[in-house]
Amino acid sequence: MKGKIVVIEGTDCSGKETQGKLLASRLNSKGKKALYLSFPMYDSPTGKIIGGPYLGKPEIMSSWFTEGAVNLNPKIACLYYAADRKYHIDMIKEYLQSGYYVIIDRYTSSNMAHQGSKIKDNEKRFLMYQWIDKLEYWLLELPKPDITIFLHVPYNYAQSLMTNRKNLDEHEKDKEYLKNAEEAYIELSQLYNWFTIECIKNDNMRTIDDINNEILNIIEKEETK
Repeated sequence: MKGKIVVIEGTDCSGKETQGKLLASRLNSKGKKALYLSFPMYDSPTGKIIGGPYLGKPEIMSSWFTEGAVNLNPKIACLYYAADRKYHIDMIKEYLQSGYYVIIDRYTSSNMAHQGSKIKDNEKRFLMYQWIDKLEYWLLELPKPDITIFLHVPYNYAQSLMTNRKNLDEHEKDKEYLKNAEEAYIELSQLYNWFTIECIKNDNMRTIDDINNEILNIIEKEETK
C-alpha cells in the first residue's frame, strides 16, 4: 500500500511540532507505519542556508539580506524553501513507497502563506499562490499532500504565548508579518479546502490530547473514503 502525506500547518504557537510528533506516535501504536518530518530541515545543507543567511536565527548567524528576511522579494524567498523540500524528496518518496504516513510540519502550503502574506493586492496574492503551486508541484515535482490540516491560534492569543520565547528569528519578531500570515493561512484554508482545527476554546488553549484526537479523527475518516 502506498503511503500518504499528511501536512500539519498552523499559525504561530499552534503546536505543529507537538501535534505532528504525537500523531506519528499514535499511528505507530495502532500498527500503522508513520514518521514525523519538519521543514525547513535545519541540519541539512539547504536548511542551514535558510536558518542562517536567510532567516538570521540568533543562534546561527545574522541574515545576509540587509533589507531583512521579511522584506525580501517573496519569489526569491520561496526558492530557498522549495529547494530544501526538493533536496529531501527522494527520502520522502521512499517512505511513501514503503507505505508510511509521512507527517510533515510545514510544506508547500507554508510557502504560500508566509510569502503570499507579503502581497497586499488580492489578485497579485492569488497569482503568487498559483506561482508557488506550479513551482513546487509541477516544476520541482514534489508529491502533493493527501491531507492538509490547519491549526489556528488567533494572532492576539499567539502574541501572549510568545512573550517568554527567546531567540526569535526575523519573521517571528515582526508583528505585522505574523498577522498577515494568519490572514493568508485562513484564506488558503478556504481556497484549498484544508481541514481547520480551532485551537482556542472559551479563550483558553485546548489540551494537546484534545486537539490531537480531532486530528486523528480526521485521518481515520479519510481512510474510509
